[in-house]
Amino acid sequence: MAPTDAQCALRTGLRKLWADHAIWTRQYIVAFVGGGADAGAGAARLLQNQEHIGAAIVPFYGQAAGDALAGLLKQHILIAVDLLTAAKAGNDPEFQTQDQRWSRNAEEIATLLSGANPFWPKADVVDLLNVHLKLTKDEAVARLGANWEADVVAWDDIFTEILTVADTLADGIIRQFPERFATNGAHASAAEPVAAPVAAHRGFARIFGRGR
Repeated sequence: MAPTDAQCALRTGLRKLWADHAIWTRQYIVAFVGGGADAGAGAARLLQNQEHIGAAIVPFYGQAAGDALAGLLKQHILIAVDLLTAAKAGNDPEFQTQDQRWSRNAEEIATLLSGANPFWPKADVVDLLNVHLKLTKDEAVARLGANWEADVVAWDDIFTEILTVADTLADGIIRQFPERFATNGAHASAAEPVAAPVAAHRGFARIFGRGR
């Protein structure tokens, strides 16, 4: 069955938000590693993006859930800043500390999301988020080491994977609220899901898990 306009709008909107997440993260990494004066502006825009992502789930899960997601995502960004700072300084103990904080934050995000939607199993969301963390670390390490070929590979993988995150969230929302995405007001059949389940992305996400 062809996707409805509402389904397409949700998917496009979430892809834009998560693409912004990846793009502004990269912009900050490039500026920070290079000592650019634009790092502060990039960080501010990146934090704003987390508010936008939180706001996107408010129509489905309420203001409290949106605020909680935005808060956890802002922590994700602030921990990344500390991680980069430690990496640039060559402070491996501090890097490991921040890396562990980053992983715990990802699990908290997955707990929040899986608690809101049964079509976002926690294990699958953790998997997707951990891949995102790994690829972002790969990107930062390549950039710090001036390994431009590895930097390009990491960015390509990051952008592909972040769209998988966006599609996973869109698929879960469409399956949980089919009446909001039906054509001409007709309810979608429970026997014919309007989108693939999160599990369909599980194996795809692990393609990026090399070297973990």
